[in-house]
Amino acid sequence: MIYAHSLADKPASEWETLEAHALQVAAAARARAEPFGAGELAEVLGLLHDLGKIKAGFQRKLSGEINDTAHSGEGAKVLWGGAARPLAAAIAGHHGRLPDPDRLRVRIAAAEAVTLPKWCRLPDWEWPARLREDKSLGSYRLQFLVRMLFGALCDADDRETAAFYAGIPDRSPGVVTEAMCAAFDVHMAGIGGEGSVNDLRRRVLSHGRDVASETPGLFTLTVPTGGGKTLTSLGFGLDHALAHGLRRLIYVIPYTSIIEQTVDVFRRVLGTDAVLEHHSNADWDGEDEAEAEQRRVSGASWDVPVVVTTAVQFFESLHAARKKRCRKLPSLARSVIVLDEAQTMPLPLLRPCLAALRELMEGYGASVVLSTATQPALTKAGGFPAGEALEGAREIAPEPAALFAALKRVEVRDVGSMDDAALANRLRAERRALCIVDNRMQARALFDAVRDADGAAHLSTLMVPAHRRAVLAEVRARLRQGAPVRLVSTSLIEAGVDVDFPVVLRAAAGIDSVAQAAGRCNREGRLDRGLVEVFRSEHPAPPAVEQFAAIGRAVLAEGHEDPIGEDAVASYFRRLWGEYGEDALDAAEVHGVRGLLAAIARTPGACPYEQVEAAFRIIPGGERTVIVLDGPWGVGSNALEAARFGSAGSVAKLVQSHAVNVPWAMWSSMWEAGQIAWWAPDWFEEQFAVLQTSDLYDAEAGLSGVGEGAWVV
Repeated sequence: MIYAHSLADKPASEWETLEAHALQVAAAARARAEPFGAGELAEVLGLLHDLGKIKAGFQRKLSGEINDTAHSGEGAKVLWGGAARPLAAAIAGHHGRLPDPDRLRVRIAAAEAVTLPKWCRLPDWEWPARLREDKSLGSYRLQFLVRMLFGALCDADDRETAAFYAGIPDRSPGVVTEAMCAAFDVHMAGIGGEGSVNDLRRRVLSHGRDVASETPGLFTLTVPTGGGKTLTSLGFGLDHALAHGLRRLIYVIPYTSIIEQTVDVFRRVLGTDAVLEHHSNADWDGEDEAEAEQRRVSGASWDVPVVVTTAVQFFESLHAARKKRCRKLPSLARSVIVLDEAQTMPLPLLRPCLAALRELMEGYGASVVLSTATQPALTKAGGFPAGEALEGAREIAPEPAALFAALKRVEVRDVGSMDDAALANRLRAERRALCIVDNRMQARALFDAVRDADGAAHLSTLMVPAHRRAVLAEVRARLRQGAPVRLVSTSLIEAGVDVDFPVVLRAAAGIDSVAQAAGRCNREGRLDRGLVEVFRSEHPAPPAVEQFAAIGRAVLAEGHEDPIGEDAVASYFRRLWGEYGEDALDAAEVHGVRGLLAAIARTPGACPYEQVEAAFRIIPGGERTVIVLDGPWGVGSNALEAARFGSAGSVAKLVQSHAVNVPWAMWSSMWEAGQIAWWAPDWFEEQFAVLQTSDLYDAEAGLSGVGEGAWVV
């Protein structure tokens, strides 16, 4: 008898046979790949993935012998010499990551030639016809398919393995249901509110739900800030999914710092179990060949009806090699994907991002919604300069131009240069004002300058989520009461944070950023006009921000009737695309080749998966997470210690609201200074870094910046 998994202190009669495991994984992988028409290919992977466990050395390993017998190369070797060769990477990497071609060849050479057992009957299969339809896209489409199939295999293998050891069968994936749409109707019926703004929001929602019956594909939701985009996109997504048999709603938000607000809204509408919050604070990396580690560290599969995630998690997963990120990808097929604040997609990686969105729509039955007040002209009709331009967009909102006219609630002024002293005086002079700047150092300095003023508050990504939530709750309460509020924030507040100030001061930036800042001003239309003052700071902005600001100033000088209206925004993006050019929109370098798309195109059937993953970084250098202990905003030491013998996932959930994501340069400086250390490395290895002194976390302003790059937004 050949076994796949053993049980300590149990007789072999209770172990799992390789035949049973392979057949179960094959069926589960097939089910995960059926929504995108690749069920037979996934079944092939499932049948072959653990073929190497047939080897006598591995069977002795299951019986307790200590040896280094590997098992993932043999199944890959079966595919290596035939038409399915590109899929060999998925089997070879199913315990870790899709390997680069050189590493894969080494694995194949080291693997043994194994005869297929009688139960391993491979189904007839063929590549999807669309891989051959456009030879110029063949390489891109193939590597995308391999990554999706890799995700299906890894998720099926991990779940079936865990089910054997836990004795609990895998649960059915969650999908959008009629009951969820009914719950949305009940929620909306309970929202009252008089006035023109609320009437307009209801009209936008009603029109959006009418559009939901249109065929899947590309949609835009162009609504001025405060016009009800969040609930409209939720209503559209639920209705659209139900109308066309789409499975779930994936809601992509630009920043971790404001994800909680959307999750809270969705859970109030649909219930806690229907909504998954998944981002870097809850996604701790762990990778090990050992079966025990595979069971202990399990990533989310996004198989719930509604997923709220970040752009970093979403787009980096679409270009990932690691199984932990790829296992969620099959859940994107036949889903509604809403990109909130779509203008924030990273410009140096914009073309690969658009290529992935096109592939999801054209090959995997997904619908994509670009939701923003400042549509970034990503379509061919809108003048996007590269071949990845999106096509066929349908607008969800009724007459966006009329909406912008109806919701014009602010006056935008260019007030020239202002140093920090002048800004501090300006904040003190206003009873309620918001000041937004583009680096954390200036934000902290301005807050320190007005800290003693009534209602002074600070927001930055160097504050843990629990702290940010408390600050926003206090700010909103004071605004409702008419009490003084002087809030200094980085640009994180612009991405959909629901606050309403009469005066907003914004450091010079792109027109899209100015428009988003204006969305925090007179949001509810209680004033005839709010005031947005755009100033030039004494502090040099990051180079990219300065480029955006220069283009923004040029657009403001054009004299548009509404300097943040549709015409101004369109002019801004036309200038931006003209200044950037195609090459700068796919600027990452992969092993000496400029551009991810070029690197993928030059290696048909042999994608450098690991190099692509390393190159596709929305935040250059990446970020690391630091856990804050005790104090008003840290996780309690006793609670953390009690979690020591639990799973990594349970620890991640415990510390999620008490952790800060910091730039790699800052993290390195703190490590060298002994200000952070690994927590419980004997159990979790190097996963959880804990701040060693509370002196570095200010109860009002968050973590102190340390090291080069610490203060960049």
